[in-house]
Amino acid sequence: MTADIRANERKLLPADFQVTNWAALEPYFKELLKRDINSFQELEQWLKDLSELEAVVSEDACWRQIRMTCDTENEELVAAFNYFMMEIQPKIQPYADLLNRKLFDNPFAHELKGPAYFTYLRNVRKNIDLFREANIPLQSELAVEAQQFGVISGKMSVEVEGKEYTLQQAAKFLESPDREIRESVYRKIASRRLEHKDELNLLFDGLLQKRNQVALNAGYQNYRDYRFVELGRFDYTKEDSFQFQEAVKQYVLPIVDEIYQKKKKKLGVDDFRPWDVDAEPVGVEPLKPFKTGGELLQKIIDCFAALNPFFAACLQKMNQLKRLDLESRKGKAPGGYNCPLAETGAPFIFMNAAGTLNDVITMVHEGGHAVHSFLSHPLALTGFKEYPTEFAEVASMSMELFSMNEWQVFFEDEGELKRAKELQLERVLTIFPWIATIDKFQHWIYENPTHTHEERLQNWQRILSEFTPKTLDVSGLEAYRDYSWQRQLHLFEVPFYYIEYGIAQLGAIGLWQQFQKDKTQALKHYTEALSLGGTRTLPELFEAAGLKFDLSPSHIKGLMEFVKKEMDQL
Repeated sequence: MTADIRANERKLLPADFQVTNWAALEPYFKELLKRDINSFQELEQWLKDLSELEAVVSEDACWRQIRMTCDTENEELVAAFNYFMMEIQPKIQPYADLLNRKLFDNPFAHELKGPAYFTYLRNVRKNIDLFREANIPLQSELAVEAQQFGVISGKMSVEVEGKEYTLQQAAKFLESPDREIRESVYRKIASRRLEHKDELNLLFDGLLQKRNQVALNAGYQNYRDYRFVELGRFDYTKEDSFQFQEAVKQYVLPIVDEIYQKKKKKLGVDDFRPWDVDAEPVGVEPLKPFKTGGELLQKIIDCFAALNPFFAACLQKMNQLKRLDLESRKGKAPGGYNCPLAETGAPFIFMNAAGTLNDVITMVHEGGHAVHSFLSHPLALTGFKEYPTEFAEVASMSMELFSMNEWQVFFEDEGELKRAKELQLERVLTIFPWIATIDKFQHWIYENPTHTHEERLQNWQRILSEFTPKTLDVSGLEAYRDYSWQRQLHLFEVPFYYIEYGIAQLGAIGLWQQFQKDKTQALKHYTEALSLGGTRTLPELFEAAGLKFDLSPSHIKGLMEFVKKEMDQL
């Protein structure tokens, strides 16, 4: 394996071609649509040329989004993204549908055999089934409006001890041993978000209404049912999601409550409050794994090198190509992501580092996604690289767990290293109730698309309290909690993308189990499965990683017990 990634060689488009406007792009779509295909070999070449065009267009759209999220206050960058979404993307969609139909109608298409073409053609068929001309303007508007969440959030900052911080930077004060500071910063962050609650509620109303209309136009009862198909959830159903939510309540919530009871005892407090969750007792300083984005990157590279030199080489290549923006600053969109770039191959990592352990975990997580991008880039068609999101998150979450054994690069002190591992394992478990909360809330929202703000509030309160551990005292914080769903980017930007983290965490725990027994074998399974991209079904990708695709309560129970045992041994 080498990280010397190479851009796809262009055969259809000129080497210097750039996406500027529809007039320059349309002739290539027309040529593919009109081209005669009189043999299987000609069909294969046509698919390669189509794949090239898809990669060029996809990468251009990705760069527009990357540049905009790195600087949401730059109006030119926002305009460039909006131009693509409103003026270019809507004109591509009818051609994409006609090209999909041309493929299916071709007499040689039945000769496209093997598992890679099975999953590829299944996706093409799904896109044909979902396509409606009436949805084109709605989908363009949704793509633009969803980005408003990042614009609104990117402007939020608070003052702590006389200095201005983004909300991501301010969150590090929640680890302070000083309880008064923690509470003060918690309330400042929550109050700052509340200032935009009405604006975000109205933004969400518009997104909800348009999404529901998209589903109705396509002949679905609601957006949830439409979105399951659009996301390619061929291998599990809404009933599996409900089963997952119940399993979290039954088998994870009691363990999370136990974790919180221990924390409460350790802190020596009478009431365990949300600002105590990430805290240590007085006298124990917060973990400070790094100071700058550059230091974070170098330490992650060292960490990855100890696991597999190829993993480290991927990040070095990205750094060389300037495909990293790691530090938090005002005007930058919130969150973190790894954006695959279909033509040139090396992805882009975006995050908001502020010097905390969470940043280390985020960087390792996005680094796992980056390795996935590198491993799947050599696949022949752009469509082969479109792996299921549930497995994309196995790539990232497994890396979080694999890397723990190498965290001494961040923590020379044995006690600090042990603390960091404990916190990571706590996080593996404590994230499940929030995943179940967001997932259940989304099902309710899209099953009831005409709900009022009051009904939304009541149902959020109901679902949130269902998954809140008993030990956590949230009394008097109702005003903040009532709108805490608004901090979840996925609800605005990528609807229904959240249970993936839960499914993937189960896969990651399974791979970590393998890793504890045989590191070499686990990493072999990991890289082999990631190299398959989207050329296998979700259960087959799990199988390639030596895992079982299973959302049953008994399977979840077993994995939770394993993590609990590992925590107890620490």
